[in-house]
Amino acid sequence: MAFLDYYNVLGLDKSASQDDIKKAYRKLARKFHPDLNPNDESAKKKFQEINEANEVLTDPEKRKKYDQYGENWKHGEEYEKAQQEYARQRGSRGGASAGGGNTFEGFDFNNYNGNYDTGEYSDFFEDLFGSRFGGGRTSGKRGSYRGQDYETTVDLTLLQASQTHKQTFTVNGKNIRITVPAGVEDGQKIRLKGQGGDGVNGGPNGDLYITFSVKPDPRFNRRGNDLYTSILVDLPTALIGGETIVDTLTGKINVKIKPETQNGTKIRLKGKGFPVYKKDGEFGDLYAEINVKLPTNLTEEQKKIVEQLAKSLK
Repeated sequence: MAFLDYYNVLGLDKSASQDDIKKAYRKLARKFHPDLNPNDESAKKKFQEINEANEVLTDPEKRKKYDQYGENWKHGEEYEKAQQEYARQRGSRGGASAGGGNTFEGFDFNNYNGNYDTGEYSDFFEDLFGSRFGGGRTSGKRGSYRGQDYETTVDLTLLQASQTHKQTFTVNGKNIRITVPAGVEDGQKIRLKGQGGDGVNGGPNGDLYITFSVKPDPRFNRRGNDLYTSILVDLPTALIGGETIVDTLTGKINVKIKPETQNGTKIRLKGKGFPVYKKDGEFGDLYAEINVKLPTNLTEEQKKIVEQLAKSLK
């Protein structure tokens, strides 16, 4: 996998502030969002790169490591441990002390062959970097690295999140196809083992972490597995009863309205809510709040009828 320069991806330099990073991310995320660029694979790839860059650069600890170690930032702690081990063993043989300066100063990485002075050097460096620091091959698992973990976001509509379906997306040029189970929540994460970066020298692949982002729906408000909606009912129906149509995730249904139904009354439609995650056949409920629609532009005759009704109700 080619090295991804996160600053370059966001069009920034290393002096960028956190505010600069957030502004650049928002601008580019809107520009390359898959919903605005359907069937544009290059835009999808760019969107993934933008998310990856933002995830690292907005985390102070990750950014510090990235600035210090570049493409090897994930292994920064291992590198530091290697420095300390080298300094310790070198100091124990009467060489340079472990404190101050570059602990690798004066050490010939390219010609290092596993020995220091006249004694056998620790296998620590071999296990971490390989038998030669210049990048020579190793036998077995020596010099192997676990691949980098990837993170990505998959956008779903509420309807998509309510249905088990196949979803295909691209991460770092690699096409990933998953089955999205019905009932996933906004912000829910799953892990795909081995779908991250390739391992080095026989090391295991990294993992892919997927965060689902469920967009708001203009018709429904989701709370757990229950859905909430509102319906308009005309005044005569609210007074004497009747029927009205209610939208559900699976289509429209007729609902009976009881006589003298008050404004704000909630009707519970059992089992018409959101599917329960990984529990086939289980659903939440749908609550429909009634909003009584008052008539407008009444004629003089209609006004008289209302006045007569008002007098009779006193």
